[in-house]
Amino acid sequence: MPKRGYHHGNLRQALVESALRLIEAKGPTGFTLSEAAKQAGVTPAAVYRHFEGREDLIAEAARQGFLMFADLVQHAYEKYQPSALAAFEATGRAYLAFARKHPGHYIAMFESGISTNRTPELSDAAARARGVLERAAAELSQHIPAEKRPPASMFSAHIMAMSHGVVELFARNAPGTASPYAPEDLLESGIGIYLRGLGLIQPDD
Repeated sequence: MPKRGYHHGNLRQALVESALRLIEAKGPTGFTLSEAAKQAGVTPAAVYRHFEGREDLIAEAARQGFLMFADLVQHAYEKYQPSALAAFEATGRAYLAFARKHPGHYIAMFESGISTNRTPELSDAAARARGVLERAAAELSQHIPAEKRPPASMFSAHIMAMSHGVVELFARNAPGTASPYAPEDLLESGIGIYLRGLGLIQPDD
């Protein structure tokens, strides 16, 4: 009887989904192509019809993740328009939501060591996601005098770094990293401090 997987509709996608499960369980360097093939129900040789190696498989998982991430952030951004502040804060919350809902994709995107320039397709997907965040930052910072205004790419990178830190330290349920505050509250207060520093929201009384 032929192995399940040789004849199912989309072996390439089945391999990506196998890799995502393994990434969640073992990390991006903790599994082999043979393990991904076994989960997809094919021989290891069949993997090479679609991917040259494990890094290419992870890169495809990352590409799909960036497209999903861009859609989620875009939806969050549009939902709170025309308030630039509310829309910007929503993109930060969307970052946390994505990391929780799609941990395998998140790890492939941000923690695998795979360069976003590995393929043109991956680069384009990552750029699309960054573009949404940069647009939100640009709209929010347009009232800052030009000579004091940070570039939108720097502005959004600061928020991404803050969001990533909250995910890594407090949203993964790692032993010894429990916080008395919800990750969303930590991120919101951090963004508030950042925006007050730029003069975009009023200081607390």
